[in-house]
Amino acid sequence: MQAKSPLLIRPEHVLWVGVLALGGCVQLGPNFQSPAEPWVDHWSSAAIEQSSQRGPNPDIRQWWHVFNDPLLDQLIAESDAHNSDLKIAGLRVMQARAQLGIAQSGRYPQLQQASADSLYVNRRQSGGNNPQDNHFWQHSAGFDVGWELDFWGRFSRAIESSDASYFAAQANYEDVLVLLRAQVADTYYSLRTTEARLRVAQANASQQKRNFEITEKLFKSGQNAELDLQQAKSQYLGTLSTIPGFEDQLARTRNALAVLIGRPPGALPPLANHEGLIPLVDRAVLQDVPASLLLRRPDVRAAELNVAAQSALIGVAETDFYPSLTLLGSIVWSADTLSGTSRSLDLVGGPSLRWNLFDHGQISNNVRLQDARLQELIEAYRDKVRQAAREADDAAVGLIKSLEREQILSQAETAAKRSLVLASSQYREGYSDFQRVLDAQRALLEQQDNYLVSRSNAVSNVIALYKALGGGWYSALPRVDDATRQQMKQRTDWGDLLDEPAPAQPEKVNDHE
Repeated sequence: MQAKSPLLIRPEHVLWVGVLALGGCVQLGPNFQSPAEPWVDHWSSAAIEQSSQRGPNPDIRQWWHVFNDPLLDQLIAESDAHNSDLKIAGLRVMQARAQLGIAQSGRYPQLQQASADSLYVNRRQSGGNNPQDNHFWQHSAGFDVGWELDFWGRFSRAIESSDASYFAAQANYEDVLVLLRAQVADTYYSLRTTEARLRVAQANASQQKRNFEITEKLFKSGQNAELDLQQAKSQYLGTLSTIPGFEDQLARTRNALAVLIGRPPGALPPLANHEGLIPLVDRAVLQDVPASLLLRRPDVRAAELNVAAQSALIGVAETDFYPSLTLLGSIVWSADTLSGTSRSLDLVGGPSLRWNLFDHGQISNNVRLQDARLQELIEAYRDKVRQAAREADDAAVGLIKSLEREQILSQAETAAKRSLVLASSQYREGYSDFQRVLDAQRALLEQQDNYLVSRSNAVSNVIALYKALGGGWYSALPRVDDATRQQMKQRTDWGDLLDEPAPAQPEKVNDHE
């Protein structure tokens, strides 16, 4: 860097200035404080305790094992490997890692610039006694260095912010895992529920068709009134009309599941030969303190890390109030092709002070802006924790009530089957009219369908409870798969940033003796 009148000082003086400046460095802005509220440490849910059981069951990291369904295990493994949302979340971790590297470069000299020039000069001087016409080349080479000292913590706060953002990106990746696995399980059992409801509708339609055919023969032979025929026909066609709706819902759910596991919409071969009934859930398996599970939720941790990242940015903004001290240095060599001229080598170095004295409120308002954003994120974190507690409690209550309803509907289904047998027997013996048979058939279909829906709701509430407590956040797979890593390395030099080892197996979090 060149100046008209550079101040030349000895190198040891520059060294002493640097030592003194580094020794006096401070960090402006607030230090991070956790925004957690006191109630979290003491919160517990009676509903969660009531809906839980203790035992040697799989821990919350792999909660879907409570269903003991190998096909579900296979689908979740496939979604871990191929789901696009999860891949995007993994790539955002790499972006945050690169951004952290950018921030860490502030620890080193910000300006390290080499330059070289070769200029052709055609100089003509006219007038006077000795007009001249000179042609020559002028050569110069130089190296400039500028190092703004982190006197007020501008760069250290920026690194602190980027570091928190990097860990927040990892927490967001784990949150996508939680949501993905819960969604795969919920969609899978929704598919199973629709299949079961379709089978019930088809079985009832088949039975009602036989009744319709019987009443039709009796009507044609003059033994039945037309009313019985039309009622039987109406009930049969009404049940038959529900089948296309179930088939449509089945196809849509199957397509949704295919996309979740990273496949194109269409038939899923693993499902073709497997028509399992919806599992009969008893209780969820929770072996940890609910409050600690809430705080371990990846989205809650990400919200807290976002607060930490924004807190550091206030310090970055406050550094603009104060002068910046930069150590500058240049080495410049110059020469030309004119005969009789000398070559020069200049060594220039010294401190540079820059201070924006009049900003007309720009700096102060930027600090206020960053502080307001911090407070916004604090409120977002607290709301996230409250919402997590609400989701967990709602799911626990829903599980309890679904199990109660399932038991009642199981008895109702048994009674409806017996009622149909009795109504049909009395009709054949002439003790009752055909309407009672129709009512019994209608009640049976309704109770069977309600029972399946109730079992499905119980499963959904188990899944929702584990999701609300952050279950399923861990995966042994790398965040960026091998194929994507190779594609990115062919396109760009990533150094070792993509060579992230698979995360180590964490200690089991809820072993219970």
